[in-house]
Formats: sequence, structure tokens, C-alpha cells
Amino acid sequence: MGADHSRAAPPTPPGVRRILVATVLPLFALTVVAAILLWPRGGGPQADDAAAVPRYHGTVTRVVTEPCPPQPDAPEGGPAAAAGPCGTVTVRVEQGPDAGQQVETPIPTGPGAPTVAVDDRIVLVRLTDPADPAATSYNIAEHQRGKPLLWLALVFALAIVAFGRWRGLAALAGLAASFAILLTFVLPGIGGGGSPLPIAVVGSALIMFVVLYLTHGITAQTSVAVLGTLGSLVLTGVLGTLATAATHLTGYGTEDATTLSMFQADVDLHGLLLAGIIIGSLGVLDDVTVTQAATVTELAHANPGLSRLQLYRAATRVGRAHIASTVNTIVLAYAGASLPLLLLLTADSRPVSELLTSEFLAQEIVRSAVATLGLIAAVPLTTGLAAVVTAAGRTSPGRSAADGDSPAGVPTPRTPTTGHRFNEREIALEALSKGGAHDGFRAGPIHPPSRPGDREGSTDAAW
Repeated sequence: MGADHSRAAPPTPPGVRRILVATVLPLFALTVVAAILLWPRGGGPQADDAAAVPRYHGTVTRVVTEPCPPQPDAPEGGPAAAAGPCGTVTVRVEQGPDAGQQVETPIPTGPGAPTVAVDDRIVLVRLTDPADPAATSYNIAEHQRGKPLLWLALVFALAIVAFGRWRGLAALAGLAASFAILLTFVLPGIGGGGSPLPIAVVGSALIMFVVLYLTHGITAQTSVAVLGTLGSLVLTGVLGTLATAATHLTGYGTEDATTLSMFQADVDLHGLLLAGIIIGSLGVLDDVTVTQAATVTELAHANPGLSRLQLYRAATRVGRAHIASTVNTIVLAYAGASLPLLLLLTADSRPVSELLTSEFLAQEIVRSAVATLGLIAAVPLTTGLAAVVTAAGRTSPGRSAADGDSPAGVPTPRTPTTGHRFNEREIALEALSKGGAHDGFRAGPIHPPSRPGDREGSTDAAW
């Protein structure tokens, strides 16, 4: 692996580090205690093994098609009968009591039925006649997808490590930790009848602590991102509770939720809706908070003369651009996940106002709106915290080296006078144009941009 070109942040003053530790550690301890109290006891609901249909792997060796028998005419307005294909498929069974034998199955038909060809690796279901347990038959359920998915996961992991190097490896470890928390705590807890909202909040906080510190290191910058993410998560939970109560959402807005209520009557679907909003928001929130904390750190490194207010304003402009694109990302992500539902709406004859206020569509509107509001709140919250932490202990603009406050080797930045007024945008642009450790130049102080007639000339040559 090559060298890591990421630049280390300037050291944080000891007093600021102590404040961050005193803030983050109790929150982490509270999260761990809450997770222990909410941890599922006895596991989730047990599957009914007696009702499970045996499934075995097999390989298609022959496909024979034949004309389909005539179908009775479907009633007018009803669903049309399946038109085929018809025939038989010969499969070599690789598992189960008939392993190594050739069995015949009908060609799969109907909506979503797999299309099979010779040498396809498929999954068989073994059916038993209730009247005669000795009589069995096989049907093709689906294709085997294990090997393609394994190759895709391998390419995914190699691409992340090749691009991100050690940081990419840490990101993969964080991804594994997220799935572990979801599979061992969140899903069993909700499936076991626990309250979805507190389980989702605690699970999201656990994921946030583990993933952010594992991926970005134990630094002041990461701690700021953690605090910003946690505050935004709490706000998202409060807004979600208020919005779902105001719109009287029950959580039964999708067919999946209705089906789940039939199998697990003790699951709180309203709480499950809130839990989905919180967990879904976490992935976007940590992206925004880490970006804002890193932006403030880089601006302060490029120009140590920037004040807290100047850092906040410059980084907030980056946050606005990030939010503008991320809002569209959230809406399109929800639209992509609900595309069949949106297509179904186009065939609905009800007025648009009725469709928008129906539960299944109102639920998606609430999801998008609440996630976006939490995301917007994350920018000023994280940027403000990062500006305070980054500027703590540094020299204020206008203080001279004789005052004993300037760091060694860093010239004191010039203070703008009435004849040299300049805004924060020019400060940030000049800071970023000077380059940093990457190009071998040391970041220097910011001077007011020259005006026509100034002795120093114009800034065009610098650009």
C-alpha cells in the first residue's frame, strides 16, 4: 500500500480535549447501559421448522417445451390465465435424500417465475402429498445466487481497500460492525416484542460510536462529528414522533407491514415506522457531520488566522451545497425503494389530493421530510461545535507576536482596516488557494485582497 496522504489535524489544546472526553464518555456509557437493558432475552420469534418446505440445490440438465393445453376463458375484467411456457425440466439433485438422481419438474410459470436453461444452478423445493407422505415432487423455486453475490462482495471490498487503503479497511470493519449490531440487537429486539423507538435510537447510537471512531480515529474532529450526529438523531426522533402523531400514521401503510402484523401480532408497527426513519437517517447524517467537521479543520489548517465566526461562515457555505445535493439523494432513494408503489399510483383513478393524503404515500412524505429536517439541523450544529473546538487556544486575528500569543513560526495575520474590507468568502478562497502540506508549501496568513492602486498589486497572479 502507498503512503496515506491524509493530513493530520493540528493538536487540540488539552483543556478542549478534557471537555470533549467529559462529554462523549458519559454519552457512550449511557448508550452501553441502555443497550444492556434493552438487549433481547431469549432471542426473537422462533421459526416453525415443521412448516418449512425443504429446499435443495440442483443443476438443470434438460429443458423440454411443449404446447400449452387450452385455458378456460377468463371472466371479463379478471386476471388473464398464464400463457406458458409449458413443458418439463430435468434437474440433477445435489442435496437431500435424492442427491445424485435426476428428477423432473414443470417449467416455472406465473409472475416472477425464473427462466431456466441447461446448466443453470437452481433451488428446488420438495413437496409432500398430505394424503400420501410417501409421494413427493419437486418444483423450481429460484436460481442460486450465492456465487455471484460472493464475487460482487469481493470486488466491492477490493475497490474500497484499493482506493481508501487503511481508511477503506477501517470502513469495511465499520460496515461489518453495523450489520452485527442490526442483526444481534435491533432486529431481535424489535422481533421479540420490544419497543422499536428506543431500540432504534440506542442501536443507531451504538453504530455511530463504533463506526465513526473506527473509521476516522479517536480525534477531536471525530468527537465533534459524533456529538453533531447524536444531537441530530435525537431531533430526528422528536420530529418523527410529532409528524407521525399529527398525520395519524399507524404504520400499516405497506403490504409488508400488514403481512408482518399477521405473523407477529405483538410488533408495534407505528414504532417500527419511527425506527425506520431514525436508522435510515443515520447513514446520511454521519456523512454530513464528518464532512462539516473536516471542512472546518482544513480551513483552520490552511489559514490559522480565521476566527470562529469566519470558520463557521465559510464551512456553512460548504454545508449548504452538500445539503442541496443530499436532499435530492434522500427523496430519490425513497422513490427508488417505492417505485412499484409509485407505478401503482399512476393507475389509480382517485384525485391527486386523495392519493397524497392516503397512508401509504403520506408515510413516504413524512419519512423524507423528517430525514431532511434532521439533516439540515446537523449542518449548523456540527459546524458550530467544530468552529469552537478548532479555534480554541489559537491566536485571535489582530494580536501581535509581542503579546506572546502567536505560535512559534506563524506570522500574525493582518487585520483588515476600513480601506481593506473583505468578506469571509474571499478569506476562504485565498486560504484554499495557498495550498498545504500536499504541495510542499506552508499555509500562510491571510492578507486583505489588494485593490487597484495598492503597492502590492492585484491578486490575479496568485490565481
